[in-house]
Amino acid sequence: MTEFSDEHDTFRAVVRDFARRGLAPHLERWEAAHELPLEAVEAMAGLGLFGIVFPEEWGGSGGDFTSLCIAIEEIGQVSQSIGITLSAAVGLGANPIHSFGTDDQKAQWLPDLVSGMRLGAFGLTEPDAGSDAGGTRTRAHHYESTDEWVLDGTKAFITNSGTPITSVVTVTALTDDGEISSFIVPAGTPGLIVEPAYRKLGWHASDTHGITLDGCRVPGANMLGARGTGLRNFLTILDDGRIAISALAVGCAQACLDLAVDYARERQAFGGPIGRFQGLAFQLADLAVAVENSRNLTYKAARLKDTGRPFRQAAAMAKLYSTETAVTATRVATQVFGGMGFMEESPVARFYRDAKILEIGEGTSEIQRLVISRSLGLPVG
Repeated sequence: MTEFSDEHDTFRAVVRDFARRGLAPHLERWEAAHELPLEAVEAMAGLGLFGIVFPEEWGGSGGDFTSLCIAIEEIGQVSQSIGITLSAAVGLGANPIHSFGTDDQKAQWLPDLVSGMRLGAFGLTEPDAGSDAGGTRTRAHHYESTDEWVLDGTKAFITNSGTPITSVVTVTALTDDGEISSFIVPAGTPGLIVEPAYRKLGWHASDTHGITLDGCRVPGANMLGARGTGLRNFLTILDDGRIAISALAVGCAQACLDLAVDYARERQAFGGPIGRFQGLAFQLADLAVAVENSRNLTYKAARLKDTGRPFRQAAAMAKLYSTETAVTATRVATQVFGGMGFMEESPVARFYRDAKILEIGEGTSEIQRLVISRSLGLPVG
């Protein structure tokens, strides 16, 4: 059973009110524009959401990871696009620098990222290296005469990489055969080419681009972490991110459950509300159980992280179960709404489009099952 402190409950109420009053009225316009609304980023920054988990030294509030998950869940109940923007900005943009950066790197980049004035991005995925992150082909060549690294390669599906306030992209690259390191690449660096925005099935109000690195030069001081630790460090970052994506999925599933229950109470057919029919009522009962289980798994993983205990398996379980529940929730809700669920004026249509990527991003469901299988001690081919 998930239990929250009084502070968590108060914080949830604040974020819920913000999401429903400050974000929901603008969603139709933001989604139609197919770009990240900077006014939403500014509003979340004003609430301090980008700095929840970071120390006061860098402008954060020194809060716990559970609080971040609460914020992502509540915003995700209103907008998955804005929820993933927050999740990626904190977990993938600022966290690598906070976790592995030098004092100088932190001082240069963290204050703006933690405040939400700027956004960071995380360049791990490549066209031929998604789940197989070790298959990175981007290369970095070192020139001793100038102590510069020259990066060449391509990154794909990078969130928050092409906004007007993006300040930095951290990327992985081969620094030798079989040796992957990571680098901080400031936005606007010559040779860092942000490709046109993707046309996506969902997450229409979030920012996603491919990136090309073409003779992109960065100083030697921009290596992030020790040489050869890039892949290991980035995979560690993904463990955190999987809990955050699980929280986003809980928000999606809870929203769909609430919408479907309300509609089943109100919609009249065959002489009464459609919720009285067992075929529909039992689906919603099963969904309520799945949402509860998803929330429990998510916040168990967050609690393990907050208390310094191992959480990789718990994160994988939460991410697997919650994201698959979210996809099921959108299908059930759309079915409850019937023809109206197929219309863009219905929120369930947007959630239906948004949900599928949850099973793919930051580790597919198949990868989560692989992680869990290995944690059980099973031989995995």
